Amino acid sequence: MAWIETVEYEDATGKLKRLYDRVKGPDNNVDNIMMMHSLRPHSMEGHMAIYKYVLHHSGNTLPKWFLETLGVWVSALNRCNYCVEHHFNGLKRLLQDDARADAIRAAIEARDPAAAPLDAAQQKAMDYARLLTEAPWDLTAAHVADLREAGFTDGEILEINQVSAYFSYANRTVLGLGCSTEGDILGLSPNNSDDPDDWNHS
Repeated sequence: MAWIETVEYEDATGKLKRLYDRVKGPDNNVDNIMMMHSLRPHSMEGHMAIYKYVLHHSGNTLPKWFLETLGVWVSALNRCNYCVEHHFNGLKRLLQDDARADAIRAAIEARDPAAAPLDAAQQKAMDYARLLTEAPWDLTAAHVADLREAGFTDGEILEINQVSAYFSYANRTVLGLGCSTEGDILGLSPNNSDDPDDWNHS
């Protein structure tokens, strides 16, 4: 499951056990990406907080399925199959349109988001996320102005930026430590967006 030692749920004690109890899903299942942090529970706490606040917070105004789409896109660009599989399942569940979700994934796998069934503004966000992932040094104020002209508010531009940046962090956690999906339940997420401190996965 990993290239470093991790602590299983049944062996956890103290702060780690308390954190596991906050993030666990059915049958005490803890996602492997969280278990990567088990030797340093404070970094798990930080990771989970930014994940919940960036992707699953009621203060966001962009649709959660589209934020998940950005996450799948960034993860595909970073060749992080773990995050692609987890978050595509989440995207599919949220979108409740399997054919559209599959078409989005096919476009992502072809590295051709223009072929995805997304509107013009969402296409602009996908372009921004790609540049932020692959060549962030090339971004200029004009790219943000393009998003604004496409209809996004500055707060929504921040959401696009933060979700895209978060997934590159998560991808590097997974890829750098050999995290696999073995034993994970795909597509679970902390769905109680009204309580940012509720990390329970369902």
